[in-house]
Amino acid sequence: MSRRILYLSFYFEPDLCAGSFRNSPLVHELSKQAAALNTHIDLLTTLPNRYKSFEVGADEFEVIGNLSIRRAQIPKHKSGFLDQIFSFYAYYQFVKKHTKGKPYDLVIASSSRLFTAFLARLLAKHNNCKLYLDIRDIFSDTMKDVSLPKPIKWVLIPMLERIEKFSFKNAAHINLISQGFEPYFNKHYTKPNFTYYSHGVDDEFIELGETDTKTATKPYTILYAGNIGEGQGLHEILPAAAAKLGSDYQFVIYGDGGCKQLLEDQIKKLQINNIVINKPIQRKDLLKAYQEADFYFIHLNDYPAFEKVLPSKIFELAAQQKPIIAGVGGYAAQFLQQHVPNLLLFKPCQAEELVSLLNSYSYYKEKRSQFIHTFKRESINVQLAQSMLACLPNQLPNN
Repeated sequence: MSRRILYLSFYFEPDLCAGSFRNSPLVHELSKQAAALNTHIDLLTTLPNRYKSFEVGADEFEVIGNLSIRRAQIPKHKSGFLDQIFSFYAYYQFVKKHTKGKPYDLVIASSSRLFTAFLARLLAKHNNCKLYLDIRDIFSDTMKDVSLPKPIKWVLIPMLERIEKFSFKNAAHINLISQGFEPYFNKHYTKPNFTYYSHGVDDEFIELGETDTKTATKPYTILYAGNIGEGQGLHEILPAAAAKLGSDYQFVIYGDGGCKQLLEDQIKKLQINNIVINKPIQRKDLLKAYQEADFYFIHLNDYPAFEKVLPSKIFELAAQQKPIIAGVGGYAAQFLQQHVPNLLLFKPCQAEELVSLLNSYSYYKEKRSQFIHTFKRESINVQLAQSMLACLPNQLPNN
């Protein structure tokens, strides 16, 4: 009789987001290693839903060797707070339905918004088996900085902290995607084993960087591709910076999210004509956009919680030769300074500093070979999958 692993990830291919880009290749590597251990994996995820403006077909059920994938249909949403509650509730009901009566030897969850980890903890407890968590964000910490009425925060945050404690303290192993999380976890949790397998660089971005032959000329194109939410704070930086930089720079955005309207309102208010916002695009089209750009842009809002995080976008962009403009602080800033050359680093939301950096910058491109060697996703996934499988019980279940 084979062993069974339950793997929970709210996002999976072909969805467009960091959670999908991390978990899709990781699950396939885990499946490859698990096959040699006579182990089956049940992956419960969702149909593509990260952006309301992006739709792509996917099978609700498919089997690939020892991997079974089931995708839940969840309500369409705009990434708002209430939208996310309804979406997770639909996912919860889906997981509950498809795990009923099924025994598991290990439960794994990749979680950024806490509730996937909480659900995994409930299922691990029910199966009396070990829990492995891959944590991409400290949700209770982030919520302290989100714009919500104070009475809601007074109720919500203590509740989230209790849920977090219940989920994390009982995990057999926790992988933290950012080493910036280390002080927080060392302070609050002592029982689990911790590892720090970060995001990684995919082969397609490495190959793209190796074929870069574009010559940069004015007007320079600055590309941002990703979520347009409160966490990214694009409305706090781009309109003001674009107004000061003028016609020598064109900002091109591919994305969607809860603060897209705020960004559009600021562009209209300041009568900006050098920012173009496009809908999210598939990865193959994103690669073309990367080729056409001259600079790449990353930004996080000026919130204390974001001083701990490590944006996955860094690993796509640093595989290229082009300069990276990054408005981040804390651990992300330290990481970039240590590992990524040809960097224009400024404090979040500081448009004047960004403009000054660009005005004094002499354009050049640089291949980041050491970064690619250190953070190749394929190598990271091999080690991360091995770490997960080490939590399986040594003995096969009895027939």
